[in-house]
Amino acid sequence: MEENMLKRLTLTGLLSAALVTIGVGVASAEPVKIRIQWSTTPSHMTPLIPLAPKGIYKHWGKSYVVEDVRMPGSGPALQAIAAGEIEFGGLSAQALTMGVKRAKLDLRVIAQVMSTGVEGYNATPFMVRENDGINTFKDLKGRVAAINAFGGTVDAALRAMAAREGMKPGTDFQIVEVRMAAMLSALESKRVDMAFLVTPFNLIAKRKGGYKVLFDMRDALGPTETVSWIGKASFVEKHRAALVDFLEDNLRYRKWLDDPKNKQARAEIIAKVTKRPAKNYVAWAFTHEDNYRDPDAMLDVERMQKNINDLNRLGILKETIEVSKYVDMSLAKEAAARLK
Repeated sequence: MEENMLKRLTLTGLLSAALVTIGVGVASAEPVKIRIQWSTTPSHMTPLIPLAPKGIYKHWGKSYVVEDVRMPGSGPALQAIAAGEIEFGGLSAQALTMGVKRAKLDLRVIAQVMSTGVEGYNATPFMVRENDGINTFKDLKGRVAAINAFGGTVDAALRAMAAREGMKPGTDFQIVEVRMAAMLSALESKRVDMAFLVTPFNLIAKRKGGYKVLFDMRDALGPTETVSWIGKASFVEKHRAALVDFLEDNLRYRKWLDDPKNKQARAEIIAKVTKRPAKNYVAWAFTHEDNYRDPDAMLDVERMQKNINDLNRLGILKETIEVSKYVDMSLAKEAAARLK
């Protein structure tokens, strides 16, 4: 009897161990969830990812899944990364620096998302009412300027222009946060005196008349690495294989989005996210009238370093970093090599 009981216990133990092993295998096979922050689209392509045509994101649901998370800008995204609420943010060079120096985070840039002010591409403008007495930056004295979020590239551009002109935000003029989609209406209603108008809102303003460009991103910062996918180094190291799969699929999507023959289809995808007519995006989205997106998601490290150094020189950033220490383009390179 004892022998039979021992056999049963042994068999039960082996079966339990097998079930645990199977369970571990199933758990380890679960796709990695990659939560990515975005603020506005199509400048951020993140919310367009789940709507990509079938066959582009070949590894989706196998090695990874993406969850797009909307937040107003780099500042909130950086806080969410620190709290473990998202894996990657669409962050600016300014936010990367603050994350490393102030939040003491070990961050990595794994992909370029968009660059502004690049020669041959759109340079997003700050616009004012045409007959409102604002003809130079100094005319903003006593006025209100709108940005999308403190701590991001738009904020940095405005402060850079102010520093050059000897103007002090909060003293000479006020800065307020306004959602990108509400910028034009805020300018129209005179709630603000200058607004940052991304496409298509700058095109709508020009079509309506009564508005003019005071300066643009190129004037303020020159060519800028505006948004990159940045997350914790520990996550990148742990889930490298899944991230390479994701970037491979993303590069495939970039190629599809950049193809002029897909202009109507891509406009319809954007419209599903923005809830605006597709016709608003056909002529300019993912063209030279839009921001620059590198087809291989490669960051211009020297450009980002210059952006940070310039902001430090102007007193906007108190610290600088050596950008190359926080950039890992090897994942994007491996992804691109698969598509050659």
